[in-house]
Amino acid sequence: MSTPRTPPPLAGGAQGPDALRPLLAATLDALRDGAAARGGPLPAGGPDAVTARVRAAAGPVLPEHGTGPEAALRTLVHTLAAGAADPADPLCAAHLHCPPLAVAVAADLAASALNPSMDSWDQAPAASALEALVTRAIATRIRPGADALVTTGGTESNQLALLLARETPPAQSTGTPVRLIVGANAHHSLPRAAWLLGLPRPVTVPTPTGTLDPAALAQTLTALDGPPGTLLVAATAGTTDAGLIDPLDDIADLCATHGARLHIDAAYGGGLLFSDTRKELLRGIDRADTVTLDLHKLGWQPAAAGLLAVRDPHDLAALTNRADYLNADDDTDAGLPDLLGRSLRTTRRPDILKIAVTLKALGRRGIGTLVDQVCDHARHFARLIEAHPRCDLYGTPAISTVLFRPTGADDTHIAHVRRSLLTEGTAVLGRADLDGRRWLKATLLNPHTRPDDLTALLDLVDGQSRTTTPRLAEGSTPR
Repeated sequence: MSTPRTPPPLAGGAQGPDALRPLLAATLDALRDGAAARGGPLPAGGPDAVTARVRAAAGPVLPEHGTGPEAALRTLVHTLAAGAADPADPLCAAHLHCPPLAVAVAADLAASALNPSMDSWDQAPAASALEALVTRAIATRIRPGADALVTTGGTESNQLALLLARETPPAQSTGTPVRLIVGANAHHSLPRAAWLLGLPRPVTVPTPTGTLDPAALAQTLTALDGPPGTLLVAATAGTTDAGLIDPLDDIADLCATHGARLHIDAAYGGGLLFSDTRKELLRGIDRADTVTLDLHKLGWQPAAAGLLAVRDPHDLAALTNRADYLNADDDTDAGLPDLLGRSLRTTRRPDILKIAVTLKALGRRGIGTLVDQVCDHARHFARLIEAHPRCDLYGTPAISTVLFRPTGADDTHIAHVRRSLLTEGTAVLGRADLDGRRWLKATLLNPHTRPDDLTALLDLVDGQSRTTTPRLAEGSTPR
């Protein structure tokens, strides 16, 4: 009779840290060596080349006998790092994809090792208490007395906001479906949330200048004239394409006049709340019924780190749910906190730990300084573009997104420039179609970016654009 093999060590318990140490050393070495092998912001060669390298390293994916933990970590972590789009590289600037702070990543490791599940108190005693403290503290930055829920990001937060609008009196008592009103600049998750929740197709208000026009919104609200609480206006503080901020205070005035509920999607711009100099850009945010925040954007957290702030905590009663094995009535009556009504999810990670550690480590002013730094980088990059003889700037950055394009190039050529940089692995830029033209998008979220990095980024775009003759856009003339 054979003796059973000893099971692999666990991450938790008093012995967990000792088991993790050699594995962490192997992991950190693989991260370092993989980044060095990549040698830039993105792996070179494009999708086919990356897939081939991953297939070679991973296969066989389910071997009959394993290689052992350190070897597996070295191989696959190295492969992932070598094939990553690295937001810590200053030339990786396509998306709202932040380089996470080291302190937040370290806290996330602790969360994974302890593995609390945030759906009942007996699985997460300290984590649940920490979540209650931190969510309310963050919500208070918007408005005293507000509360907040932890989400996976802007999409879940926006969906929750629509759900609360649908389920909260007076909308629920009228029998009239909630009608969502969005600007043409709104995030795609809002109309999708209306579809998922069985709400009518949203009414879209044009945004010819990139932000919601109060006059057009007033006409729309007057025309719809629904019962109080059945109209929901969604404003945006930080659009995905250009980082623009709707006139929140004016929109809040209109919502008050017409008895409409107000949701503000501040997944991008919400980080401005930490800044002494830029929080005024969000004037009026305190008047919203719900606010989406994303700290894995202007908060430098590993994903996921979303929040939905709620002006009236009583609105959260709509999420009340009972499952005897998680929140039995007698347990709740005896004083065990009920966590099931704090999310639509059941099992969920203690994502609040990394946020709490970051807040404690840096403080509000420290995070605000990071916000100001990346916004200042965007202003500097915009000035470089304005001074460049072969590039056009879309407009002054509102937050940290900069749109620009090679002068005279048509949309097809601009897309070619972007894909060529991606395939070479030299720069990661996004794209946006605004005002009938295509633009390259730089979303600057790295506070360590230097002026020389921004000059190098612009030089790469200019050089790539000039390797082939750009076709002139219709009606345009070269400088």
